[in-house]
Amino acid sequence: MSNPEEIIRNSGSAVLAVALGITSMLLISVAAWADQPPGVYTVKDGNKVDDKTLQGWKTWRAMACERCHGAAQEGLVGPSLVTSLKTLSKGDFHTTITNGRPEKGMPNFGGVPLVQKNWENLYNYLKGRSEGKIAPGHLYPLSQADAPAPPEGWNKPK
Repeated sequence: MSNPEEIIRNSGSAVLAVALGITSMLLISVAAWADQPPGVYTVKDGNKVDDKTLQGWKTWRAMACERCHGAAQEGLVGPSLVTSLKTLSKGDFHTTITNGRPEKGMPNFGGVPLVQKNWENLYNYLKGRSEGKIAPGHLYPLSQADAPAPPEGWNKPK
């Protein structure tokens, strides 16, 4: 049978090994997430998008985000997301919508299943708007051949 000092020394080594293993897994997970492209979406003609981006737009509409950020995401009482998404990382976006910014009037959506399920799709939609690839207004599936054209001049500099 081992003496108490040996048990403590072996237990400490085991705890250290587990802690190092967990830390390694977390670092690998963060690195993998950081390596993902900031916005992944497919858009055609400005208003036809892939299914995931379409879900992001539908989440935007369902949560009525335009009340604060404007129908074209250019800001009202909340900031312009067309501007913010030029520099806001995907991780910071997730933190912001999950925790909100109560001091600025932004509610948290961490407990809203629709948002938590579609936050990456919402990010991709807003990233496409920010990059000038997705038109403001109604979006359609890529496969919808009879989708009306986006508003004329939507992608011209202001």
